[in-house]
Amino acid sequence: MTKTYALKFHSNPEKQLLRIPGKERQRITETIRSLAIEPRPAGCVRLENNLYRVRQGLYQIIYGVFDTEVVVVICKIARRTEDTCKDIQPLLKQALRLIKEE
Repeated sequence: MTKTYALKFHSNPEKQLLRIPGKERQRITETIRSLAIEPRPAGCVRLENNLYRVRQGLYQIIYGVFDTEVVVVICKIARRTEDTCKDIQPLLKQALRLIKEE
């Protein structure tokens, strides 16, 4: 039996998601929901420690996977550019802080 991960958001990804046009937002939302079932899908890239990236169209979803807590934390949703995955260390710290707040 596979376990379902809880999904948590930082405040920034929620705001970022609202700025994305309708159809693309719907696809991204579906991808995020699927991370609760399979947090490391085919095509995901491990960035650092618990941080991963998955692409959805023109956007990248950067998220943290915490297996012991059974939680996926959505850290960032942004258009794919060279700078999207730079300076991700603060994202990991924010994700860990969010986990500890429970």
